[in-house]
Amino acid sequence: MFSDRTNWKLAQNRFTQAVEQARAAGAKILDLTVSNPTRVGLSYDSAATLAALASPAALDYEPQAKGLREAREAVAEYYRSDHGVRDLDPERIVLTTSTSEGYSYVFRLLSNAGDELLVPKPSYPLFEFLADLQDVKLVPYPLIYDHGWQMDFPSLETAVTARTRGVVVVHPNNPTGSYVHAEELGPLNTFCREHGLALVVDEVFLDYGLDTDAGDGNSHVGTGALARPVERSSTAFFAGSSELKPHTSFAGNRDVLTFTLSGLSKISALPQMKVAWVVTSGPEDEVAAAMARLEVIADTYLSMNAPVQWAVPVLLEQRKSIQRQLLARVRANLAELDQQLAGQKACQRLIVEGGWYAVLRVPVTRSDEELAIELVRERSVVVHPGHFYDFSSDGYLVLSLITAEGEFGEGIRKVLEELNV
Repeated sequence: MFSDRTNWKLAQNRFTQAVEQARAAGAKILDLTVSNPTRVGLSYDSAATLAALASPAALDYEPQAKGLREAREAVAEYYRSDHGVRDLDPERIVLTTSTSEGYSYVFRLLSNAGDELLVPKPSYPLFEFLADLQDVKLVPYPLIYDHGWQMDFPSLETAVTARTRGVVVVHPNNPTGSYVHAEELGPLNTFCREHGLALVVDEVFLDYGLDTDAGDGNSHVGTGALARPVERSSTAFFAGSSELKPHTSFAGNRDVLTFTLSGLSKISALPQMKVAWVVTSGPEDEVAAAMARLEVIADTYLSMNAPVQWAVPVLLEQRKSIQRQLLARVRANLAELDQQLAGQKACQRLIVEGGWYAVLRVPVTRSDEELAIELVRERSVVVHPGHFYDFSSDGYLVLSLITAEGEFGEGIRKVLEELNV
């Protein structure tokens, strides 16, 4: 009765079962996997947000396939003011209800059934479900950890086939927190150009650059190779930049056809508003052809509602307060983590450059899932095992850095107690 594309394993895994059993038993759970920013104690401008949703203009129906011009202009201004993309035409922006929907548009635009997309490993597990629903095959390429996370270009060359249609890049990656750096951009564009591929770039965490590990080599990441910082090129990220900015947006990439995805879920910490977009850049002829087809796709669904589109300028403005709060939270939790790590030797934090997550390298005495289950049952602490993010081996835990500070510190203490028994 049902399609093969939805033939997923829907039974709960052992880790999820352990968490639900602990909660059902009334245990006080310290959740170090929190991803919902609306529930971590941030201070929102509620009055301005709610007032923006009450615009009288929302009573008029004005269907625009790419989204209301006023909303797209606000998005373009965000890229100009925050990321130096000065010539972004709002007509190259398509609004969507989520980055997931944006992915579906782009995957359908680029791929026939059975075509392939290259995706980073480790990375966010959502890609697998999106690809299944669009009948696309994902082919992983590894990010390697050597004095910091880096793209493995020889593996890209090995992975590409005649059916490859694009390369997915997460900038910064979730969960590794690694940006694509200036010295990687040239080879990445060359690879795509030589093989006739598009770039699909997820930038939802772009604004959360930490700049904590860029050059100090602090002992909190261990000794030897782990303690040495990544050497950075002085080459500008894009033409027109005066200095290296690892978190410059790909929305200014003109060398190859590029689709840049982002939205208010992370930029303004408003996931419930369901506002996202796709920015198309690259050679003029390819951009024009892509936009003509994307507009038809968007016009077929017309998924965004009018009240939230009229509210976009105000909702984007909220980022200025929210991002300060989140960055302060992330940096405080990172400092707390490093302070506690300094007093033990069992595990190490890997270098993180941006985003909301940290990766711990831990002793491999059991599988990551077994360790995570043990932490739930013995310490009432929830962390994500590395295999959730497709790490190639055991020995990794992923932690959320937006957890409330007191809860985060207590949770880390219990994790390290378990690991240092």
